[in-house]
Amino acid sequence: MQFPHTSQQAQLPLFEAFMVQPLAPILKDVVESPWSAEPEVFSELSLRGAAGNCLNLLAPILRELSQELDARWLTLIAPPASLTQTWLRDAGLNRERILLLQPRGAQSAQQLTCEALRLGRSHTVVSWLNPLSTTSRQQLISAARIGDAQSLNIRLG
Repeated sequence: MQFPHTSQQAQLPLFEAFMVQPLAPILKDVVESPWSAEPEVFSELSLRGAAGNCLNLLAPILRELSQELDARWLTLIAPPASLTQTWLRDAGLNRERILLLQPRGAQSAQQLTCEALRLGRSHTVVSWLNPLSTTSRQQLISAARIGDAQSLNIRLG
């Protein structure tokens, strides 16, 4: 069956109509816009649910961080009791690149985290601080910038 030819332009399929023009100027603006001069040094991850499920979600993140090309440590400050040496091994983490630190005496986990960040011997310092006030967050950011490190706080619900 043939349809009569018309002088009108052929209709584009639905998705092609949206993709033809609008993205080019948008992408150009995004690419040309300047990035922030200072990189983000603080991240926070909130996990809720059964402890085993939370650890299963956390495992690939920690595994990736333990295999960083950066020669510095991945430091875990006061991790939950369920995060054991056996769990680290079973999760496939490079235990030769990980420091597990616990606060001593009157030192808080917050203070130990800031000190580990400030020293700069770790590429990433992972903490389990909950709740984390705005002041505490700013202290972590400042310490991370001094030590050229990343701060990752994990909140388990």
